[in-house]
Amino acid sequence: MCTKNYSPKFKFQVVMEAVRDEKTVAQLSKQYHIHPASIHRWRNEFLEKGAEIFSQDTTIREYEKEIQDLERLLGDKEVEIALLKNFLTGVSPRKKNSLG
Repeated sequence: MCTKNYSPKFKFQVVMEAVRDEKTVAQLSKQYHIHPASIHRWRNEFLEKGAEIFSQDTTIREYEKEIQDLERLLGDKEVEIALLKNFLTGVSPRKKNSLG
């Protein structure tokens, strides 16, 4: 069995033709050399997830917030690293030997 990877744009084109009833699934299958089950799966996925297209603003805001949180965490870690370096430098064996 050969599995092909089709681009999202191509899948969308085929699904739109199926949704518009311009051609039957059998006709589309023959025209594009795609198994009818694939076309049905793409169509169902499109119909189930179509509403997500209109909620992109929310998704973008969620990703922006996550990026801000990660940047803040990175900043905190950089401060911790600097403090640990200062601490380790203060107790390094070289300084200990030079004092004694």
